[in-house]
Amino acid sequence: MTPEPLPAPLAAALDAAERGWRVFPLRHGDKRPALHGETACPGTGDCAAGHRKWEDRATTDPDRIRRAWSVRPFNIGIAVGPSGLVVVDLDTLKPKDPKGTPDGVTSFAALCERAGQPAPRTRTIRTPSSGHHLYFTAPPGIRLGNTVDRLGKHIDTRAWGGYVVAPGSTTPAGPYTVIDSTPPAPLPEWLHVRLADRQTPWVTVASPPSGASRYATAALRAELANVAGAGEGVRNWTLTRAARALGRFVASGALTRSEVEEPLRQAGLAAGLRESECTPVITSALNWSIAHNPSGTAS
Repeated sequence: MTPEPLPAPLAAALDAAERGWRVFPLRHGDKRPALHGETACPGTGDCAAGHRKWEDRATTDPDRIRRAWSVRPFNIGIAVGPSGLVVVDLDTLKPKDPKGTPDGVTSFAALCERAGQPAPRTRTIRTPSSGHHLYFTAPPGIRLGNTVDRLGKHIDTRAWGGYVVAPGSTTPAGPYTVIDSTPPAPLPEWLHVRLADRQTPWVTVASPPSGASRYATAALRAELANVAGAGEGVRNWTLTRAARALGRFVASGALTRSEVEEPLRQAGLAAGLRESECTPVITSALNWSIAHNPSGTAS
């Protein structure tokens, strides 16, 4: 008797896991993680020893994947860094872009030409907006982070701290589809050099807050990196989470509110959010965190 075919999202999640890529569920028809956030963490199961984020909980275990995707047809997220990948995201134009702004594909072609290098052939995914995700294997022993527009206009990269929506996922705008099934090529050295050589500008110019502890300063910079590297669809969520995390340091007196608010705003702008989007999110999330941490638990 012929076995029943697997539901498409489950089959896609298992396919990614078989390739060694760590997956986790995204909301059905959406790009946001379906896992609980830190503020709603029950402290049980995977989180019994402390809250575990999506990057920590992503898995290649087929049994766990089958259990998760038996609940509902979740979309599929790939935790890029733990999967040993670097994904170059070539985005499309936005309505606010000035006339003549290049899209990601055009910018990447120009980048290759300036470098005197051919456009690399590798696994390529078309996004619902007609953008492209180029999958590369990460250099061994190297831990790259996310970048926004560092390689060129509308070129972002995802590595540690980032995820991509995998093929087999669908949003109201359409599906994510494989347009080149070539196995991921190694990240070209010339691209690696450009990604590893420089920090994101706002991290470089930001000086440590006066009097702040090393722990508070490290937390601030880590959260800023998360926000600036957040992709479309998770930027507001990432900014909210970062502001709530840093609000604990404001409540404890380790950081002042101004030392948190302005860098968060700059990071949100670097991720592509508008000023009118950043300010209310930061204000609300900081107020919530300070109110819920009156005793200063982030010392």
